Amino acid sequence: MPSAARVREIKSLHILGDWIYETNLWHLNRYSASMAFFVGLFIAFIPIPGQMPVAALLALLLRCNLPISVCLVWITNPLTMPAIFFLAYQVGALIINVPVTPIAFELSFAWLSSQLANIWQPFLLGCLICGLFFGCLGYFLISMLWRWRVSVHWRERKRKRASKLQS
Repeated sequence: MPSAARVREIKSLHILGDWIYETNLWHLNRYSASMAFFVGLFIAFIPIPGQMPVAALLALLLRCNLPISVCLVWITNPLTMPAIFFLAYQVGALIINVPVTPIAFELSFAWLSSQLANIWQPFLLGCLICGLFFGCLGYFLISMLWRWRVSVHWRERKRKRASKLQS
């Protein structure tokens, strides 16, 4: 992570004001990393253009790590997006009890305008549920890993101190 001094040297960030220099936006601690995983994974499942600015805005509002939040939205990239969004559609269809129809995707405005009317409700519900689920899963996994790692370091320090005292 860049230091606060290094971030302040980036001239293009000056137009954003002083709030961009908030310490949790650039440092790693349990809260900022865990919440960044929630934000990034949640926004990754929301089918909107400009996921990166939305993740950055949420990171600013929630005071979590900005680079992690923004990078995690790239889980939904052009290669993974069809599979992820089809999974979200299936989850939404399962919840509102709509039969999953096979979708023959075609990259055209005609297909989008005709087929989107049939699938938008289960698709958006599935995106919201998957985003919340994977966001919460990421939050709790990172938080638990952070706690586990700290406890390992504390036990190691305690063991080293005990061995020094015995020597």
